Amino acid sequence: MTKQVVYLSVDTPLDEAAKAMQDADIGDVVVTEGSSIIGMVTDRDIVVRAVAERKDPTSTSLGSIATREVVMIEQSSTATEAAALMRDRGVRRILVCDADRQLVGIVSLGDLAMRMDASATLEEISEQPSNN
Repeated sequence: MTKQVVYLSVDTPLDEAAKAMQDADIGDVVVTEGSSIIGMVTDRDIVVRAVAERKDPTSTSLGSIATREVVMIEQSSTATEAAALMRDRGVRRILVCDADRQLVGIVSLGDLAMRMDASATLEEISEQPSNN
């Protein structure tokens, strides 16, 4: 699990989000509106949903390309449970929360690959169609 979570406002331009990801050496940010989590944006989302569509990164907001359906799992869950959830929901990243549903990190397919043997479960997750 990556414990460093970067929160950015729904109004943040993509170029600022990309710089924040670069500075933190991460591939995703949590998108907020006020105190509410409204989605997530990955470096791939910026490329596929904005750059490939020739959207201006200085005027396109995170909110316009964010994945709105976020998937959460409790931090007490196992890597196997996280992999099953990713497979079932067809996602490559899930938010990790504590018992009070406060965000404590993000687990990615890559995190699981480092913890688990290369298995059919991880292959099934990576073969899921992207959510763009």
